[in-house]
Amino acid sequence: MLAHAGTPNEALATILLGSGLWLGVGAVNRFRHKAFPRVPTWGAALMGVGSASLIVAGLVAPVALRPRPATIRPASTATLQILNPTEGQVVPGELLRVRLSLQGGRIVDAASTTLTPNAGHIHVSIDGRLVSMTYGLTQLVEVGQLAHGEHTLTAEFVAADHGPFVPRVIATVTFVKGGP
Repeated sequence: MLAHAGTPNEALATILLGSGLWLGVGAVNRFRHKAFPRVPTWGAALMGVGSASLIVAGLVAPVALRPRPATIRPASTATLQILNPTEGQVVPGELLRVRLSLQGGRIVDAASTTLTPNAGHIHVSIDGRLVSMTYGLTQLVEVGQLAHGEHTLTAEFVAADHGPFVPRVIATVTFVKGGP
């Protein structure tokens, strides 16, 4: 549901996990005497330790290497408006079509710690819960799990590091979940 696939950190994690699994399969096959007969038992144990290390590194890398929001926040002159849904609109069904208008800002498709005042992403929340990080101004958001009644949709234009601009660039609308 949350967008940001294909960053260098995620590619590194995929390589580490794949290498760890491959090395682990080799170690298990050596211990079962099904492969690598010239590798001594201590070598297979070393392969197992290396496999576990690569897998752990693959799980930790995306978190450890992700861009951190800068401590000094940039200001943006951009304005954001929610075009759909409109204030008080009744939304039936499972999906909500969200349409936004961004003036004076540019959406970029990669996270970065190099910040510019009017380049970033859009974060969409319903009732304070983040439901989407997107590069576009139109999207479908799942609302089937929401209870019938009023809900608050918030869209925020954030800097390329996912941190807020100061002052924040936010648009909010209340809609009503109804229908089947």
